[in-house]
Amino acid sequence: MKTSRLLMIAGALLLLSLFKLPLWNITLEAPQYPTPLGMNIHINKITDVKPNDVKNINLLNHYIGMQEIPEHLKEFDMFPYIVIAMVVLGVLIGLRAGYKWFLAWFVLMAVLGLAGIYDFYLWEYNYGHNLNPKAILKFTDAQGHPMAYQPPLFGTKKILNFTAHSYPRAGAYLMFLGMFLALVAFFVGKKEKR
Repeated sequence: MKTSRLLMIAGALLLLSLFKLPLWNITLEAPQYPTPLGMNIHINKITDVKPNDVKNINLLNHYIGMQEIPEHLKEFDMFPYIVIAMVVLGVLIGLRAGYKWFLAWFVLMAVLGLAGIYDFYLWEYNYGHNLNPKAILKFTDAQGHPMAYQPPLFGTKKILNFTAHSYPRAGAYLMFLGMFLALVAFFVGKKEKR
C-alpha cells in the first residue's frame, strides 16, 4: 500500500482517540481554592478533573446567577456520530480514492472543527452572559452594567478573583495530528502520482 494511503488511514483512525481522551479543559484558580477547580470536555460528556469539581463550580456560579453546567448537552448526541462518520469516510478515502480526496477530507474536518469551536463559543457566551437577575451576588463593571463571566475560548482570563484557563487536551491534539497526517498524505500522494 502506498505511503500516502497509509498516512490518510492513520490520520482518520486517530479521531477514535476522542472517545477516550478529553477534547478541552477549563480550569479555575482562586486564592480560596489551593487546588484549582477544573472540568474536562469530551465529545459526549463533561467530567470533573478532581472529584466534585463541576459540583463546586456550579455552587459558585449559583451565587452570581450563572446557569449550572449541564450534565448533558444536545451536541453530545451528535458529536460521536460525526466522529465515527469522519473516521469511516477517511478510511474509505484512504483505501479507494485518489489523493485529491485526502485534501477534501482535511477541509471537511477543518470546517467541522470551526463549527464546533463556534458552537463552544456560543455556549460559553450564553453561560457567561445569561445571568439570573435574582442572583444573591451582583457585580457591575465600571459603567454600571452587570458583569459577564464568560470563560475564555482559548487562553487565560481574569474573572473577579478567579483566573480561568481554557486549553485543548490530548483528544484535540491527536485530532489535529490526524488532520495534519491527511494534509501530508495529500502532498505525498501528489508526489507519488508524478
